[in-house]
Amino acid sequence: MADRRGILAGGHWVIDHVKMIDAWPPQDALASISSERNANGGCAFNLLKDLALMGARFPLQGIGLIGRDADGETILRDCDGLGIDRTRIRQTDAAPTSYTDVMTVAATGRRTFFHQRGTNALLDEGHFDLESSSARIFHLGYFCLLDALDRVGADGRNGHARLLERASALGFLTSADMVSNETADFPTVVGPSLPHLDFLIANEFEIGRLTGRECARDGRANPSAVASAAREVLGHGVRRAVIVHFREGAVLVPREGKEIRLGAVQVPRERIRGAAGAGDAFAAGLLCGIHEGWPPDQALELGNCIAAACLEDPTCSGAIRHWQVSLQNGRQMGYAPL
Repeated sequence: MADRRGILAGGHWVIDHVKMIDAWPPQDALASISSERNANGGCAFNLLKDLALMGARFPLQGIGLIGRDADGETILRDCDGLGIDRTRIRQTDAAPTSYTDVMTVAATGRRTFFHQRGTNALLDEGHFDLESSSARIFHLGYFCLLDALDRVGADGRNGHARLLERASALGFLTSADMVSNETADFPTVVGPSLPHLDFLIANEFEIGRLTGRECARDGRANPSAVASAAREVLGHGVRRAVIVHFREGAVLVPREGKEIRLGAVQVPRERIRGAAGAGDAFAAGLLCGIHEGWPPDQALELGNCIAAACLEDPTCSGAIRHWQVSLQNGRQMGYAPL
Protein backbone atom coordinates (compact mmCIF):
# COMPACT_ATOMS: atom_id res chain seq x y z
CA MET A 1 0.00 0.00 0.00
CA ALA A 2 2.93 2.38 0.59
CA ASP A 3 3.68 2.20 -3.15
CA ARG A 4 0.12 3.17 -4.11
CA ARG A 5 -1.10 6.77 -4.20
CA GLY A 6 -4.20 8.51 -5.45
CA ILE A 7 -7.93 7.91 -5.83
CA LEU A 8 -9.49 6.15 -8.82
CA ALA A 9 -13.24 6.84 -9.02
CA GLY A 10 -15.47 4.90 -11.37
CA GLY A 11 -19.16 4.81 -12.21
CA HIS A 12 -21.56 7.70 -12.51
CA TRP A 13 -20.65 10.67 -14.76
CA VAL A 14 -23.45 13.19 -15.26
CA ILE A 15 -24.08 16.73 -16.39
CA ASP A 16 -26.55 18.45 -14.06
CA HIS A 17 -28.94 21.02 -15.54
CA VAL A 18 -29.67 22.98 -12.36
CA LYS A 19 -32.76 25.18 -12.22
CA MET A 20 -33.66 27.41 -9.28
CA ILE A 21 -37.43 27.56 -8.81
CA ASP A 22 -39.70 29.64 -6.56
CA ALA A 23 -41.66 26.68 -5.14
CA TRP A 24 -42.34 23.00 -5.75
CA PRO A 25 -45.68 22.89 -7.61
CA PRO A 26 -48.51 20.39 -7.15
CA GLN A 27 -49.39 18.17 -10.11
CA ASP A 28 -50.48 20.19 -13.18
CA ALA A 29 -49.45 23.52 -11.58
CA LEU A 30 -46.66 25.92 -12.55
CA ALA A 31 -43.39 26.98 -10.91
CA SER A 32 -41.17 29.81 -12.12
CA ILE A 33 -37.49 29.30 -12.94
CA SER A 34 -35.34 32.18 -11.66
CA SER A 35 -31.97 30.96 -12.93
CA GLU A 36 -30.30 27.95 -14.50
CA ARG A 37 -26.82 26.61 -15.14
CA ASN A 38 -25.05 23.40 -16.12
CA ALA A 39 -22.62 21.68 -13.79
CA ASN A 40 -21.01 18.38 -12.86
CA GLY A 41 -23.02 15.55 -11.34
CA GLY A 42 -22.75 11.89 -10.47
CA CYS A 43 -20.62 10.01 -7.98
CA ALA A 44 -17.30 9.75 -9.82
CA PHE A 45 -17.43 13.21 -11.40
CA ASN A 46 -18.46 15.00 -8.20
CA LEU A 47 -15.96 13.20 -6.00
CA LEU A 48 -12.96 13.85 -8.24
CA LYS A 49 -13.88 17.48 -8.96
CA ASP A 50 -14.38 18.14 -5.25
CA LEU A 51 -10.99 16.60 -4.44
CA ALA A 52 -9.31 18.74 -7.10
CA LEU A 53 -10.96 21.92 -5.77
CA MET A 54 -10.01 20.91 -2.21
CA GLY A 55 -6.36 20.94 -3.25
CA ALA A 56 -5.76 17.20 -2.93
CA ARG A 57 -2.06 16.58 -3.54
CA PHE A 58 -2.34 13.08 -4.94
CA PRO A 59 -3.35 11.68 -8.35
CA LEU A 60 -7.02 11.78 -9.33
CA GLN A 61 -8.21 9.28 -11.96
CA GLY A 62 -11.62 8.63 -13.48
CA ILE A 63 -13.35 5.66 -15.12
CA GLY A 64 -16.68 5.90 -16.92
CA LEU A 65 -18.68 5.90 -20.14
CA ILE A 66 -19.95 9.09 -21.78
CA GLY A 67 -21.56 9.98 -25.09
CA ARG A 68 -20.04 11.64 -28.14
CA ASP A 69 -22.03 14.80 -27.54
CA ALA A 70 -21.77 18.27 -26.06
CA ASP A 71 -22.27 17.08 -22.47
CA GLY A 72 -19.56 14.46 -22.94
CA GLU A 73 -17.12 17.04 -24.25
CA THR A 74 -17.93 19.26 -21.27
CA ILE A 75 -16.90 16.44 -18.93
CA LEU A 76 -13.60 15.89 -20.73
CA ARG A 77 -12.78 19.62 -20.74
CA ASP A 78 -13.59 19.90 -17.05
CA CYS A 79 -11.31 16.97 -16.22
CA ASP A 80 -8.48 18.47 -18.26
CA GLY A 81 -8.86 21.83 -16.55
CA LEU A 82 -8.78 20.25 -13.09
CA GLY A 83 -5.89 17.88 -13.71
CA ILE A 84 -8.04 14.74 -13.47
CA ASP A 85 -6.68 11.81 -15.48
CA ARG A 86 -9.53 10.93 -17.86
CA THR A 87 -7.72 8.39 -20.04
CA ARG A 88 -10.00 5.63 -18.71
CA ILE A 89 -13.21 7.50 -19.60
CA ARG A 90 -14.58 6.04 -22.82
CA GLN A 91 -17.02 7.52 -25.33
CA THR A 92 -19.82 5.83 -27.27
CA ASP A 93 -22.49 6.66 -29.84
CA ALA A 94 -24.90 4.14 -28.33
CA ALA A 95 -26.54 6.56 -25.87
CA PRO A 96 -26.37 10.21 -24.75
CA THR A 97 -24.19 11.29 -21.86
CA SER A 98 -26.22 10.87 -18.69
CA TYR A 99 -27.82 14.04 -17.42
CA THR A 100 -30.06 15.18 -14.59
CA ASP A 101 -32.53 18.04 -14.38
CA VAL A 102 -32.11 19.31 -10.80
CA MET A 103 -35.02 21.43 -9.55
CA THR A 104 -33.94 23.39 -6.46
CA VAL A 105 -36.40 25.46 -4.39
CA ALA A 106 -34.64 28.78 -3.77
CA ALA A 107 -36.10 29.38 -0.30
CA THR A 108 -35.22 25.99 1.19
CA GLY A 109 -32.42 24.48 -0.88
CA ARG A 110 -34.42 21.25 -1.24
CA ARG A 111 -33.97 19.59 -4.62
CA THR A 112 -35.70 17.05 -6.85
CA PHE A 113 -33.99 15.08 -9.62
CA PHE A 114 -35.22 13.99 -13.06
CA HIS A 115 -32.56 11.66 -14.41
CA GLN A 116 -31.71 10.41 -17.90
CA ARG A 117 -29.65 7.25 -17.33
CA GLY A 118 -27.99 7.44 -20.78
CA THR A 119 -24.50 5.98 -21.07
CA ASN A 120 -24.28 5.13 -17.37
CA ALA A 121 -26.83 2.37 -17.97
CA LEU A 122 -24.40 0.73 -20.41
CA LEU A 123 -21.31 0.87 -18.20
CA ASP A 124 -20.10 -2.66 -17.49
CA GLU A 125 -17.07 -4.51 -16.14
CA GLY A 126 -15.30 -4.39 -19.49
CA HIS A 127 -15.02 -0.61 -19.26
CA PHE A 128 -12.93 -0.76 -16.07
CA ASP A 129 -9.18 -0.76 -16.61
CA LEU A 130 -8.05 -1.26 -13.02
CA GLU A 131 -4.78 -2.99 -13.78
CA SER A 132 -3.07 0.13 -15.18
CA SER A 133 -3.75 2.21 -12.06
CA SER A 134 -1.52 2.45 -8.99
CA ALA A 135 -4.08 4.46 -6.99
CA ARG A 136 -4.49 3.67 -3.31
CA ILE A 137 -8.31 3.85 -3.23
CA PHE A 138 -10.85 2.61 -5.78
CA HIS A 139 -14.24 4.28 -5.23
CA LEU A 140 -17.33 2.97 -7.06
CA GLY A 141 -20.77 4.51 -7.28
CA TYR A 142 -23.58 4.50 -7.37
CA PHE A 143 -25.06 1.15 -6.46
CA CYS A 144 -28.67 0.96 -7.68
CA LEU A 145 -28.20 3.43 -10.55
CA LEU A 146 -25.80 1.61 -12.92
CA ASP A 147 -28.06 -0.82 -14.76
CA ALA A 148 -25.49 -3.20 -16.25
CA LEU A 149 -23.43 -3.42 -13.06
CA ASP A 150 -26.54 -3.72 -10.86
CA ARG A 151 -27.84 -6.74 -12.81
CA VAL A 152 -27.66 -9.90 -10.69
CA GLY A 153 -26.86 -13.21 -12.36
CA ALA A 154 -27.97 -16.74 -11.57
CA ASP A 155 -25.08 -17.06 -9.09
CA GLY A 156 -26.41 -14.15 -7.02
CA ARG A 157 -23.48 -11.88 -7.96
CA ASN A 158 -23.30 -8.80 -10.15
CA GLY A 159 -20.75 -6.56 -11.84
CA HIS A 160 -20.22 -4.44 -8.74
CA ALA A 161 -19.20 -7.47 -6.69
CA ARG A 162 -16.84 -8.80 -9.34
CA LEU A 163 -15.24 -5.38 -9.86
CA LEU A 164 -14.67 -4.81 -6.16
CA GLU A 165 -13.31 -8.33 -5.72
CA ARG A 166 -10.91 -7.67 -8.59
CA ALA A 167 -9.85 -4.31 -7.16
CA SER A 168 -9.18 -5.88 -3.77
CA ALA A 169 -7.01 -8.57 -5.35
CA LEU A 170 -5.01 -5.86 -7.14
CA GLY A 171 -4.25 -4.12 -3.84
CA PHE A 172 -6.71 -1.21 -3.77
CA LEU A 173 -8.56 -0.07 -0.71
CA THR A 174 -12.16 -0.27 -1.91
CA SER A 175 -15.00 2.14 -1.23
CA ALA A 176 -18.51 2.48 -2.62
CA ASP A 177 -21.58 4.68 -2.38
CA MET A 178 -25.28 4.15 -2.96
CA VAL A 179 -28.10 6.31 -4.31
CA SER A 180 -31.52 6.97 -2.81
CA ASN A 181 -33.47 4.94 -5.35
CA GLU A 182 -37.05 4.36 -4.15
CA THR A 183 -37.59 1.19 -6.18
CA ALA A 184 -34.26 -0.68 -6.07
CA ASP A 185 -33.80 -3.98 -4.22
CA PHE A 186 -30.88 -2.84 -2.07
CA PRO A 187 -30.04 -6.17 -0.37
CA THR A 188 -29.95 -8.02 -3.70
CA VAL A 189 -27.92 -5.36 -5.55
CA VAL A 190 -25.54 -4.30 -2.76
CA GLY A 191 -25.29 -7.44 -0.65
CA PRO A 192 -22.89 -9.42 -2.90
CA SER A 193 -20.32 -6.59 -2.78
CA LEU A 194 -20.13 -6.14 0.99
CA PRO A 195 -17.33 -8.72 1.60
CA HIS A 196 -15.20 -6.94 -1.03
CA LEU A 197 -15.53 -3.45 0.46
CA ASP A 198 -13.23 -1.74 2.92
CA PHE A 199 -15.61 1.22 3.30
CA LEU A 200 -19.32 1.61 2.56
CA ILE A 201 -20.75 5.14 2.50
CA ALA A 202 -24.51 5.69 2.66
CA ASN A 203 -27.18 8.03 3.97
CA GLU A 204 -29.89 7.13 6.48
CA PHE A 205 -32.44 6.22 3.79
CA GLU A 206 -30.02 3.91 1.98
CA ILE A 207 -28.73 2.12 5.08
CA GLY A 208 -32.35 1.67 6.15
CA ARG A 209 -33.31 0.15 2.81
CA LEU A 210 -30.26 -2.11 2.89
CA THR A 211 -31.06 -3.51 6.36
CA GLY A 212 -34.84 -3.15 6.55
CA ARG A 213 -34.49 -0.92 9.63
CA GLU A 214 -36.33 2.34 10.27
CA CYS A 215 -33.48 4.85 10.52
CA ALA A 216 -35.48 8.06 10.27
CA ARG A 217 -38.84 9.35 11.39
CA ASP A 218 -40.66 12.59 10.55
CA GLY A 219 -37.78 13.65 8.32
CA ARG A 220 -35.08 13.28 10.99
CA ALA A 221 -32.45 10.57 11.23
CA ASN A 222 -32.15 8.49 14.39
CA PRO A 223 -28.39 8.24 15.07
CA SER A 224 -28.75 5.17 17.29
CA ALA A 225 -30.81 3.33 14.68
CA VAL A 226 -28.31 4.38 12.00
CA ALA A 227 -25.41 3.03 14.06
CA SER A 228 -27.24 -0.27 14.65
CA ALA A 229 -27.87 -0.61 10.92
CA ALA A 230 -24.20 0.12 10.20
CA ARG A 231 -23.13 -2.59 12.65
CA GLU A 232 -25.46 -5.03 10.91
CA VAL A 233 -23.86 -4.22 7.55
CA LEU A 234 -20.40 -4.75 9.06
CA GLY A 235 -21.63 -8.20 10.03
CA HIS A 236 -22.22 -8.94 6.34
CA GLY A 237 -18.55 -8.51 5.55
CA VAL A 238 -17.49 -4.84 5.14
CA ARG A 239 -13.86 -4.98 6.19
CA ARG A 240 -13.05 -1.62 7.81
CA ALA A 241 -15.97 0.75 8.38
CA VAL A 242 -19.51 1.72 7.46
CA ILE A 243 -20.08 5.48 7.36
CA VAL A 244 -23.55 7.02 7.30
CA HIS A 245 -24.21 10.73 6.70
CA PHE A 246 -27.48 12.59 7.18
CA ARG A 247 -28.73 16.15 7.59
CA GLU A 248 -28.01 16.20 11.33
CA GLY A 249 -24.48 14.76 11.13
CA ALA A 250 -22.62 11.53 10.48
CA VAL A 251 -21.77 8.22 12.15
CA LEU A 252 -18.69 6.08 11.50
CA VAL A 253 -18.85 2.49 12.74
CA PRO A 254 -15.48 0.70 12.42
CA ARG A 255 -14.83 -3.03 12.57
CA GLU A 256 -12.17 -2.29 15.19
CA GLY A 257 -12.30 0.64 17.58
CA LYS A 258 -15.03 2.92 18.86
CA GLU A 259 -18.04 4.26 17.01
CA ILE A 260 -17.69 7.96 16.13
CA ARG A 261 -20.55 10.46 15.90
CA LEU A 262 -20.28 14.08 14.80
CA GLY A 263 -23.02 16.64 14.34
CA ALA A 264 -23.38 18.62 11.13
CA VAL A 265 -21.73 22.01 10.72
CA GLN A 266 -24.21 24.69 11.82
CA VAL A 267 -24.39 26.57 8.53
CA PRO A 268 -26.62 29.67 8.84
CA ARG A 269 -29.85 29.19 6.92
CA GLU A 270 -29.29 32.30 4.81
CA ARG A 271 -26.07 30.78 3.42
CA ILE A 272 -27.68 27.54 2.22
CA ARG A 273 -28.33 27.59 -1.53
CA GLY A 274 -28.82 23.87 -2.25
CA ALA A 275 -28.00 20.37 -1.10
CA ALA A 276 -27.14 18.81 -4.48
CA GLY A 277 -23.84 16.96 -4.24
CA ALA A 278 -23.54 17.21 -0.46
CA GLY A 279 -23.26 13.43 -0.07
CA ASP A 280 -20.44 13.23 -2.63
CA ALA A 281 -18.73 16.22 -0.98
CA PHE A 282 -18.89 14.36 2.33
CA ALA A 283 -17.33 11.30 0.66
CA ALA A 284 -14.59 13.45 -0.89
CA GLY A 285 -13.58 14.86 2.49
CA LEU A 286 -13.79 11.50 4.22
CA LEU A 287 -11.75 9.65 1.58
CA CYS A 288 -9.17 12.44 1.46
CA GLY A 289 -8.57 11.92 5.17
CA ILE A 290 -8.50 8.15 4.79
CA HIS A 291 -6.05 8.38 1.88
CA GLU A 292 -3.73 10.58 3.96
CA GLY A 293 -3.86 8.24 6.95
CA TRP A 294 -5.74 10.60 9.26
CA PRO A 295 -7.45 9.19 12.39
CA PRO A 296 -11.10 8.29 11.65
CA ASP A 297 -12.53 11.15 13.72
CA GLN A 298 -10.52 13.69 11.73
CA ALA A 299 -11.49 12.14 8.39
CA LEU A 300 -15.15 12.25 9.46
CA GLU A 301 -14.80 15.90 10.50
CA LEU A 302 -13.33 16.83 7.12
CA GLY A 303 -16.23 15.02 5.42
CA ASN A 304 -18.75 17.08 7.40
CA CYS A 305 -16.91 20.33 6.64
CA ILE A 306 -16.69 19.71 2.88
CA ALA A 307 -20.39 18.78 2.83
CA ALA A 308 -21.17 22.05 4.65
CA ALA A 309 -19.22 24.04 2.07
CA CYS A 310 -21.19 22.34 -0.71
CA LEU A 311 -24.46 23.75 0.68
CA GLU A 312 -23.50 27.29 -0.27
CA ASP A 313 -24.10 26.81 -4.01
CA PRO A 314 -27.00 25.17 -5.91
CA THR A 315 -24.57 23.07 -7.99
CA CYS A 316 -22.65 20.07 -6.71
CA SER A 317 -19.20 21.69 -6.57
CA GLY A 318 -19.66 25.42 -7.05
CA ALA A 319 -18.80 26.27 -3.42
CA ILE A 320 -16.07 23.69 -2.77
CA ARG A 321 -12.88 25.39 -1.58
CA HIS A 322 -9.49 24.30 -0.23
CA TRP A 323 -9.83 21.71 2.50
CA GLN A 324 -8.02 23.84 5.06
CA VAL A 325 -10.44 26.73 4.50
CA SER A 326 -13.47 24.42 4.76
CA LEU A 327 -12.14 22.82 7.93
CA GLN A 328 -11.49 26.21 9.52
CA ASN A 329 -14.93 27.52 8.52
CA GLY A 330 -16.63 24.41 9.87
CA ARG A 331 -14.90 24.72 13.22
CA GLN A 332 -15.79 28.42 13.44
CA MET A 333 -19.49 27.74 12.77
CA GLY A 334 -19.45 24.80 15.15
CA TYR A 335 -21.10 21.39 15.10
CA ALA A 336 -24.68 20.63 16.09
CA PRO A 337 -25.18 18.28 19.03
CA LEU A 338 -25.79 14.69 17.94
